[in-house]
Amino acid sequence: MRLEAVSILGRLIRFVRRFKTGMLALSLAAGSSHPAWAEDLQVPKNYRLVWSDEFNTPGLPDPARWQHDTFRNKEGWFNNERQYYSGPRLENARIQDGRLLIEARKESMSSAPDWGGQRYTSARLITQGKAQWTYGFFEISARMPCGKGTWPAIWLLGSGGRWPEDGELDIMEHMGQAPGKISSAVHVAAGHAGQAFSGVVQLPDACKRFHRYQMHWTADGVVFGLNGLAHMRYPKTDLGPRAWPFDAPMFLLLNLAIGGDLGGPVDDTIFPRAMEVDYVRVYQAPR
Repeated sequence: MRLEAVSILGRLIRFVRRFKTGMLALSLAAGSSHPAWAEDLQVPKNYRLVWSDEFNTPGLPDPARWQHDTFRNKEGWFNNERQYYSGPRLENARIQDGRLLIEARKESMSSAPDWGGQRYTSARLITQGKAQWTYGFFEISARMPCGKGTWPAIWLLGSGGRWPEDGELDIMEHMGQAPGKISSAVHVAAGHAGQAFSGVVQLPDACKRFHRYQMHWTADGVVFGLNGLAHMRYPKTDLGPRAWPFDAPMFLLLNLAIGGDLGGPVDDTIFPRAMEVDYVRVYQAPR
């Protein structure tokens, strides 16, 4: 058993090294748009729409589809983020003119019992307890907020509640300090806990136009795309759940963080600033 464990550990280390090299090459190959291997990424013809939100009803986000994630307000959010995520509140999350606006504001919710001293408010919407999926084609049309310190994301977490053991799939992350780039990433337990494998795409008008952020997740791997073109692959391996935990349900998150490890220094003159989402659509193969 000891020899077997050593063998598995060695394979994991080699996998992480190979994958980090591959992701670096992919990122560098992206150039001004997509890597040289880029392929069409469209909803497969046999898939059907199984869940969506078109954001057509003004007011608060639909409570049948979304809940507000606020559980770390008192302790402070991960990655040294600086925002307070509010509960249902029009100032931070509302549907307006057929779009969802997740808006960050410079204000302190000091009267809230779970306030942790944050100087900014925002929202983090999740489908946990409302909807979850194993495999599928995900497409979200959105426009980024920009402004130094903004860190919007469209992503999935494993419904089992363990991180990184249950995995994380980042369809899109954007940092206001680098407004012309978007990235996708995969987090798994292999190698260093929560090791991220990521790819970057140049997108100069991310803050001016709506773009389609996409992910096709199957039993064989995950492909991330932008406007119908793939830009990053994460293939399934035979190294077990530490490298591939993605055969289990996951839920969707939409949030706008402020500051933190990736958000960086915050420019207080930018607020309020909102990520706008035109629609969220999830397709799956018939069962």
